[in-house]
Amino acid sequence: QLQASGGGLVQEGGSLTLSCAASGRAIVSYALGWFRQAPGMSREFVGGVWRGTSRISSKDSVKDRFTISRDNAQNAQNTVTLRMNSLKPEDTAVYYCVAAPDILTLQRTPRYWGPGTQVTVSS
Repeated sequence: QLQASGGGLVQEGGSLTLSCAASGRAIVSYALGWFRQAPGMSREFVGGVWRGTSRISSKDSVKDRFTISRDNAQNAQNTVTLRMNSLKPEDTAVYYCVAAPDILTLQRTPRYWGPGTQVTVSS
């Protein structure tokens, strides 16, 4: 199960932190991360974490402003956090927490999707 929180409305230049609580025995070994979908656009990979390695989208619009981290708890619940700084109106999108068996699969075709959380950046 993937449960995201932290979305909302923020002004341009502000920051937001999204968190996703991932629960389930298999999840502890899975790659966890985030996709987003802006209005009228296809979904795109934002970032992911797996086995101590984190990846952020190589797109110039994201890579220098977003960071991702993961807290591997002992009770089969992990939390993946996306920190977004210097937000721009083009970051407005629905953000989805995702999971997959490895980081490459996560970037291409996540196996599990959580319900999205809306992020709106006003100019």
